[in-house]
Amino acid sequence: MKKLVRAAGFAALSFSTVVTLAALPGRLAAQDVTLRSTDGAVELSGTLLSFDGEFYRLDTVYGELTVDGSGVSCEGPGCPSLLDFVAELDISGAATMGDLILPALIEAFAGRQGLEMTQSRVGDTAEFLLTDRESRKLKARFRLRMTNSDEGFADLIADEADIAMTVREITQEEARHGAEAGLGDLKARGRVRVLSLDALVAVVAPGNPVQAISTPQLADVFGGKIRNWSELGGPDAPITLHLRDAGSGLGQAAEAKVLAPAKLKLAGSAIRHRGDAALSAAVMRDPFGIGLASYAARSDLQVLNLTGACGFTLAPTRRTIKTEDYPLTAPMFLYLPARRLPKLAREFLSFTRSSSGQLVIRRAGFVDQQPEEIVIGDQGDRLSNAIRGAGEDVALDTLQEMVGRLWGMKRLSISFRFEAGSVRLDAQSRSNVEQLARSLEIGRYDGRELLFVGFSDGQGPAAGNKTISERRARRAMEAVLAAAETANRERLKVSSVGFGEALPMACDDSEWGRQVNRRVEVWLR
Repeated sequence: MKKLVRAAGFAALSFSTVVTLAALPGRLAAQDVTLRSTDGAVELSGTLLSFDGEFYRLDTVYGELTVDGSGVSCEGPGCPSLLDFVAELDISGAATMGDLILPALIEAFAGRQGLEMTQSRVGDTAEFLLTDRESRKLKARFRLRMTNSDEGFADLIADEADIAMTVREITQEEARHGAEAGLGDLKARGRVRVLSLDALVAVVAPGNPVQAISTPQLADVFGGKIRNWSELGGPDAPITLHLRDAGSGLGQAAEAKVLAPAKLKLAGSAIRHRGDAALSAAVMRDPFGIGLASYAARSDLQVLNLTGACGFTLAPTRRTIKTEDYPLTAPMFLYLPARRLPKLAREFLSFTRSSSGQLVIRRAGFVDQQPEEIVIGDQGDRLSNAIRGAGEDVALDTLQEMVGRLWGMKRLSISFRFEAGSVRLDAQSRSNVEQLARSLEIGRYDGRELLFVGFSDGQGPAAGNKTISERRARRAMEAVLAAAETANRERLKVSSVGFGEALPMACDDSEWGRQVNRRVEVWLR
């Protein structure tokens, strides 16, 4: 396994010793370079892997070395031009992200940087050239390879991409291969971020009399157990199934989020489609069809709300997806290796998280992650559901305590959830930690009270659920505070509390509903 060593200079090496590190076998000779300190006392030779305009990254017999370019000179045929440096960024993965979101973000970023963008495409790869408007010099070359999440991870691990764009989390096996390839822990802090949010929505042709479906019923439909609309309150007609192709992230997410919790396999009669537009068009033409589509690609189709035996109904809206209250939310991830990217590429990634970048994402039809404050008066359904859904173990004084504690506060549109059977935050929540931590560091909530509020599902004794919810709320709070290293703690009032099963968001009669109910919210005063 390669090691990644970051060197700020040559101070750690002997000042009187010349160190020569031969290039690894199998590399092209044209890439061999020698870095020499300004006093000539120290030399490093190896195969140049990349230069980001500031740092050289060399492959040597001792692993990878990252060296500050300000204190060295570079010799050899592989040395880059410092005056004509062009930032290179290769992004590979989900076509949904590469077709819509990333091009819009690159164009907006170029405009803010005073750069002119030109675009070309060959096959599944698009190239974006960013040129200085005055000097006409090429400043950056961004390439997007648009296939699917599987290919994105494969390219990242094979060092054929700098970033993987995916609509699913990395698997344990992929993470292991990434670590073996020297990419670091791709599940660690800073290695994964959520670019935007999408969701799986059940769609039918306009005019279908069915308006809602429970998540267990949806699983039974796509698993082939429910085959006629009459079983859902519709006409006596067979149900046609439409789904994205198996290689797509959304196709995989559909099976993982809808079928896997019910321990079902996709019905063999399901019709696969290679793109979101193709799926939507097929459902629009099929009066007896049902599809699992992207929220952003729902077009003019009729969207079915999710309901349950307890009477709760959840509609896929921008707000319910942003807060993850909708159970079939599908985050869009960027996975980054543990190495430096060119400065302009780092600035682009920062732009994607800015208010301007998030507005671009929203205009592209996806759900942005710009924090919103939701007043308690706008949450009447949640509070009425709390009363209707309260079990025998939830006493009235518990509900009164909760409402009294939250009254006058606003809910922040950031939630935290945990991996199944674990105290580890899931991938989206780890990204949310970084997002909220940055807000604390820039002083966005200075002088305000932040309350991390934990909730549980209704399985088991209420007292035990309250304890679990308190523990998880404290865990989420501690993760955010640990990440907000430069925040002024004296200007913040931060605490946590747990109310167990007192505020259900969905029916507790299914794994989907229980997963939605197990959460940590953030409230502000």
